[in-house]
Amino acid sequence: MSLLSLPAHLSYYLYTGHADMRRTFEGLCGLVRNEMEADPLNHQVYIFINRRGTQVKLLLWEGDGFSIYHKRLEAGTFERPGHSGDDQRAIISRTQLQLILQGVKLQSVSYRKRYQRRGIP
Repeated sequence: MSLLSLPAHLSYYLYTGHADMRRTFEGLCGLVRNEMEADPLNHQVYIFINRRGTQVKLLLWEGDGFSIYHKRLEAGTFERPGHSGDDQRAIISRTQLQLILQGVKLQSVSYRKRYQRRGIP
């Protein structure tokens, strides 16, 4: 059971490096600014996974302050979506993040065809 609500209107950026989970608000904001080359105040969700893949943190500016969601697994690991290039951030969907948090293998997920207006991702 998860109490975390992931709004559809936000973008989700995964830090592709290995994050030190001892970092708090200032340290994670530094990673966003310096490594991901983004503004942590832009109302987007930034996702960090530690080297062992056993912990994840989500950072979000909510207009009046930052919030952090932190989850540590007692067994198992979080999957890192594959990405190409040297970029320190990867854009993932809200659905992918939900699947990662639930422990679903992303490679085994198949999506059924749905209508989508042209020009709108």
